[in-house]
Amino acid sequence: MQTQDKSVVVGGVRVHYQQCGSGPALIMVHGLVGSARNWDQNIEFLSRDATVYALDLANMGESERVRGLDAGMAATADRVAAFMDALGIVDADVAGHSHGGAVVMMLAARHSERVRKLVLFAPANPFCELCRGLVKFYNTRVGQTFARIIPRLPRLAHDVAHRRMYVDKRRVTPEALASYTDGLNRESVEHMLGILRQWWSDMGVLRSRLAEVAKVPTLLIWGDQDFAVGVRSGERLAEALGARLMVIPNVGHLPFAERPEVCNAAMREWLRG
Repeated sequence: MQTQDKSVVVGGVRVHYQQCGSGPALIMVHGLVGSARNWDQNIEFLSRDATVYALDLANMGESERVRGLDAGMAATADRVAAFMDALGIVDADVAGHSHGGAVVMMLAARHSERVRKLVLFAPANPFCELCRGLVKFYNTRVGQTFARIIPRLPRLAHDVAHRRMYVDKRRVTPEALASYTDGLNRESVEHMLGILRQWWSDMGVLRSRLAEVAKVPTLLIWGDQDFAVGVRSGERLAEALGARLMVIPNVGHLPFAERPEVCNAAMREWLRG
């Protein structure tokens, strides 16, 4: 089936998304500075059993840039629920990666009746110690200055940073890199910094609501060599949620891109079960 690029206005903001397939709704939410195109190796396979909606969060990817938009996790989760409203989606299976995984956990906590099952790829979570240094750095003046020059860095620098997310560097493609870098501009970076300013308060709220998230059947998928959101935090999260944890050997922070054939099959089995 052919993937279609579409857009819809949500709360006055134009949101870009990709749609493919027919069947029960499956919504896919990218990570920090990511985009709907991060899921290019997954959408077609998953669309055999579902109508897949991979959206660009506001201020990311090809969605509209809006200065001053609330970057908090709760507000972002509510915008995903509003996206569902705009398309007439009553409930859905929901997948998320990294920061997007935290957002969809918050979606499940705030709108549990809208979420059937969750699939979370290395989701940012309250137990992650590896995140602390990075979040702290980007909340300093030096870190914020550096973040603002990232869109102007040469492509080689972006390529090096992206490759660090993989164990098998042969899996890195120009298209995968572009799915992270093409949407980077000043507005998206400012929104990212807004997310990071609220990071720990948001994680505190999420931690307090994990019992509500636990009511939704959840599959966690992690690479055993993830140096962004460590798998040890995944073990603690799995225990807190009563979730199934699948750890893929010799894989980094982007398991759905580094081992799409494994992740696609696992998602299909979980969502059809």
